[in-house]
This record gives sequence, structure tokens and C-alpha cells, in this order.
Amino acid sequence: MVSKKIGKKMIFFLGALGGLLYGYDMGVISGALLYIKDDIPLTSFTEGLVVSSMLIGAIFGSGSSGPLSDKFGRRRLVFMISIIFIIGALTLAFAPNMVTLVVGRLIIGLAVGGSTAIVPVYLSEMAPTESRGSLSSLNQLMITIGILSSYLVNYAFADIEGWRWMVGLAVVPSFVLMVGVIFMPESPRWLLENRGKEAARSVMKLTRKPDEIEKEIDEMIEINRISDSTWNVLKSSWLRPTLLIGCTFALLQQIIGINAIIYYAPTIFNEAGLGDVTSILGTVGIGTVNVVVTIFAIMIIDKIDRKKLLITGNIGMVSSLIIMAGLIWTIGLGSDVTAWIIVACLTLFIVFFAFTWGPVLWVMLPELFPMRARGAATGIAALALSIGSLLVAQFFPLLTEIMAIEQVFLIFAAIGIGALFFVVKYLPETRGRSLEEIEADLRARTSASETNDAGSMHN
Repeated sequence: MVSKKIGKKMIFFLGALGGLLYGYDMGVISGALLYIKDDIPLTSFTEGLVVSSMLIGAIFGSGSSGPLSDKFGRRRLVFMISIIFIIGALTLAFAPNMVTLVVGRLIIGLAVGGSTAIVPVYLSEMAPTESRGSLSSLNQLMITIGILSSYLVNYAFADIEGWRWMVGLAVVPSFVLMVGVIFMPESPRWLLENRGKEAARSVMKLTRKPDEIEKEIDEMIEINRISDSTWNVLKSSWLRPTLLIGCTFALLQQIIGINAIIYYAPTIFNEAGLGDVTSILGTVGIGTVNVVVTIFAIMIIDKIDRKKLLITGNIGMVSSLIIMAGLIWTIGLGSDVTAWIIVACLTLFIVFFAFTWGPVLWVMLPELFPMRARGAATGIAALALSIGSLLVAQFFPLLTEIMAIEQVFLIFAAIGIGALFFVVKYLPETRGRSLEEIEADLRARTSASETNDAGSMHN
């Protein structure tokens, strides 16, 4: 039973809590790796496997969670995800060998994949149009808070090399999510389709002004009237281009370089000349910047077009990578100067990512897809995101063995340039429009394109 006394802020806090767990489990392994190797021997390949196995699990989690959320509801699935998080954290904390480490990370990955698919959809569907950007961005804020929390925990246990405490403490926010979801309302769009207008209306009263509710319900009913089943919508020709755009967008966000920093920052700093504890402390600084800039981004994301933010981010991230590669090439590794140049440039990269690509992706993905298949389509895009994250996690250590670190970051810069082209040419603008208006426009544009194509063939 959902509490009628639950506040609007608490709804969105609990709704975004899955993002905190995603961030924690993504960031904690970076510090834990420094000490796991003392207890459990790891090669470059098995080190990458321990990191990337979470992403393998996430591929299955994100691919299956979307259709499940459309069938059973967002809220029930989040409850299941919280339990999987707890099981995975305990498995890691008591892991006796590399195989168990990988299994624990796979379990965690199932929950991570589920949260990346469901949390953005839930926040987007719960939020009113005028504040959808800032409220949906709470997912990215929670991810950054989770990453920072993991860095702080890593630093706290660094002196005793307590990597089991580092990975095991994920149980605490997982338990909070499991209890909190009991008091969360279900998404009004899912309720309208599965429980009727009155159920949807009662939830919308928690987050919307009275005069907005009936108009939005009418729009949802009209969209439902002209929509087919989830599977037919997914395979329809009018959705296919948007699904491809969404998957490409998600993939690019992961391979643009951010995960190399999140997963391997302490290792990068350590190889650049900083000690173990100092390297972890450097990641705490980066994590703090990530959270602060994301908070600022949330404050302005509904005031600036999404595409303008993404383009700005691309320019900043690419510039920071090129500057860093050039300075390392000139000065070389091994000196304190080089180490702090890397810290400064990676921090600059984080600033631009956290201000733009970090939050904007999670806002735009559910905006791009139609109501009838929003969970499933976002799940497919999250699957592409998990594949991108897996590629970076598995191959970054191998690339740094066969190439100079500056060359690896130049590869990320080249990907950033390609991402800039993608945003300019293919990504639609969604700010200031209701989810139903975006869907109606998508249908109209695709229909017009098909009519033009048919006319050309006829002529």
C-alpha cells in the first residue's frame, strides 16, 4: 500500500535511489581493485573481467527489465532489483576467489541493468512537463552521489586494505531502496493502461497541478487509442529510426571516455606517479566535482535546449582529452607534474560530462520513446549503454598495455568528435514538450517520410 502522506520530493528521491546503487557499484571497484589483487591474484585480463562482468550482467538486466516493467509495473520491478543488489553485494563481500568475484559482479549487473532501464522511465513519467528535465536528472545526480560515496568508502578503508567492506557496504542503500519502494506510487501512465483513469488521476495529484491532470490524461488516452501492442510498436517502421538513435546515443555516452575514468582513475593516477592512498583521494576530488556540477546542471537543464548542452559538452570533453594527451606526450609519465596534469585534465573532462552528457542522456531517453513501449524501448537503449560500458571496462586495461596512455585518450577524443556529429545531425530536441506531444510528432514525421518515399517510388 502506497502511503498517501508521501511527499513529492520523497517520491523522486526514492525513485532515483536505484541510480545511487548503480553509481556506487560502478565506482567502488576502482579502489577495491588496488587491494583485491593482494588477496586474489589477477592478471590484466581477469582484472578487466572482474570489472566488466557487472556490465555483462547489466546487458541481461537491461534487456529483460523493460518488457517486465511494461507488464508488471515500474514499482514492483524496482523492489525486485533492490533484492538482487543485496544478494550481489553480499556475494562480493564474502568472495573467496576470482570466480565468485565474477559471479557477484554478474548478479550486481542484473540489478544495475534493471535500474538503468527503469529509473529514467519512472522519473520521466512521474514528472510534470515543465520540470521533467530537472526531475529526470535526479537519476544522474544519484549516480554521481553513488560514485562519490564509493570513493569516500574506498578512502576510509584504504589504510586497512578493506576491500570486502568497500564492496559489501552497498547492502545499506539497497536495503533503504527495498523498504522505500513500498511507499512509492506506481507510474500514472502504467496505471492508466492497466488500472484505469481514476488510479492514474490519484497518483498525478501528488506531482501535478489540478488543471494539468485532465489534459494530460486525455492526451494519454488518445495516444493509447492509436497505439498497438508493445511488440508491434517496437517493430513498427515509425519507431525504428528513433530506437536506433536512442541506442546510438546511449552507446556513445559510455564509450566517450567517462567509464575509463570512473573504473580506472586510481590505477591511472597510481601509474602516473601518485601513491595508492593519494590516488584514491584524487578520485574523491573528481567524484566531488561530479556531484557539484551535476547539481548545477539540474538547476538549468529545463532552461537550455538539450542539444545545445550536448554540443557544449562534446567540445569541452574533446578539448580536455587532446590537451592532456599533448602534455603527457611532451613531458612524459612518472613525474609529479604529469600526475597532476592528468588529475586536472580528467577533472575538466568530468566537469563537461557532468554538466551535459551525464544528465541529458537520462532525461532524453524516455522522452524519445512512445508510452506503449517506453519501458521496453528504454530497456533496449540501456542494453546498448551496458554494451558500451562493457567494452570500455574490458578493453581499457588491455589498450593501456599495448599503447601509450595518451594514445588511448586520443581514441576517446576521436569518439567524442563523432558523437558531436551525431548530436548535430540526428538527435531531436525534446525540451518544453509533453511526452505525448513528442510521440505525436514522431508519428507524424515518420508518416510524412514514408508518404514521400512512396511518392518517389511511384513517380
